[in-house]
Amino acid sequence: MITTRFLLYLGIGVLAFAVVGPAKADAVSDFYKGKRMTMFVGSGAGGGYDTYSRAFARHYKKYVPGMPKIIIKNMQGAGGLRVTNYMYNKAKRDGSHIASTFNTMMLEPLIGNRGAKFDVSKFNWLGSLGKLQAACVTWHTNPVKTLAGAKRKSVTVSATGATSNSAKMPRIFNWAMGTKFKVIQGYSTSGSRLALERGEVDGICGLGYSTLLASNPEWILKKKLNFLAQIGLYKHPKMSHVPMLLKNIKDKKARKVVELILIQQEPGRPYIAPPGVPTSRVKALVSAFDSAIKDPAFLADAKRLRLEITYVNAKTIRSLIKRAYASPREIVEAAAKLVGRPAKGTITKCSKYTKSAKWCKKKKKKKKKKSS
Repeated sequence: MITTRFLLYLGIGVLAFAVVGPAKADAVSDFYKGKRMTMFVGSGAGGGYDTYSRAFARHYKKYVPGMPKIIIKNMQGAGGLRVTNYMYNKAKRDGSHIASTFNTMMLEPLIGNRGAKFDVSKFNWLGSLGKLQAACVTWHTNPVKTLAGAKRKSVTVSATGATSNSAKMPRIFNWAMGTKFKVIQGYSTSGSRLALERGEVDGICGLGYSTLLASNPEWILKKKLNFLAQIGLYKHPKMSHVPMLLKNIKDKKARKVVELILIQQEPGRPYIAPPGVPTSRVKALVSAFDSAIKDPAFLADAKRLRLEITYVNAKTIRSLIKRAYASPREIVEAAAKLVGRPAKGTITKCSKYTKSAKWCKKKKKKKKKKSS
C-alpha cells in the first residue's frame, strides 16, 4: 500500500532531480558564457586554413553552449608543427583552446620526426571541414605541362616548412614516378603562391585544390595553371581529367607506402582540442562542430567564398589514425625515408609519442616475454 510518507519522499526526489538535472546540463554553458575561446590556426593569414577557420568560427560559436566569443590567432611555423606541439604541451586544457592544424601532422610522430612532441591518438579530434585533395601544378606559361614533361626537365617548386605537403609531395613524385622536382623551402603560406605567380619557381606540388579555390580562384577560372597530377586516395570530381599519382605507381609495395602517406589527405582540414579537456566539454565541442558544419548560413558563406566543404567527423578521423598506425614496420620505415624522416635508425625506437603504432606494440610484447 502506498503511504503518504512514500509519496512525500517521491515528490522530494523528483524535485531534487529537476533541480540537479538542469544544473548539470548547464555546467558547460556556464563555463563558456561570457568567455573568450581561442582558435589557433597553423598557417599564416590569408592561407587556405586561415580562410576556412575565419568563416567557420563565425558560425561555430553559435552552437557552443554559452556562445563564447572566438578569437583567431595565427601560429604558423614548421608546416603546422609549431601549433600542434603547442596544443599538446602548452594549450589550456579547459576547452577554451582549439586549433586548426595541418593534416600532415597525423603521421609525423609515426615516421620519426623528432620535433613532433605529441601523440595524435591523445588529441580530442573535433572533426574536419574537408578532404585535402592536393595537386601538382605549373604556371600556364611554363613549358612543363604534364608528368611526362616533369620527368624530362627539372621543375622548381615552392614550399613552406619541411613537413608541409608542398615539400613532401615532390619527393614522393621523384621516388615513385622518376620526376625531377626541386624543392625551394622557406616561403610563407601566401609567399609560396606569389613565388609561382612572379615566376620565381616553376610550380607547386602538393597544393590543396580547395586552397586554390579559396585563395586564388581566378587561377582556376582563368586557366592560369597546368595540372600535372592530383594527389589523394580517390579522384576529385572537379579534376576528373587530371591523372592520379596512385594509379601511375606500378610497384605494389611502393603503392602501399604512398597510400600510407596519403591517408592524411582524407581529414584535410582537421580541428583539435588538447588532451585532458573535461569529457562534457569535448562532447559539447564535437556536437557544436557537427551542427555548425550543416548550418545553412555557414554553407552559404562557404559557397560565396568558394570554400569546398566535405565533412569528416571525429570518429572517422580516429579510424584513419588507427589504420595508419597499424601499418607494418617496413612500410612505415619506407614512408619515413621517402618524406625525409628520420635519420637512419631512429624509426626503430619506440617513443612515448608512437605507443599506438602496431610495430611498437609488437616490440614491447617481445621484451615482456623475454623478461618472464
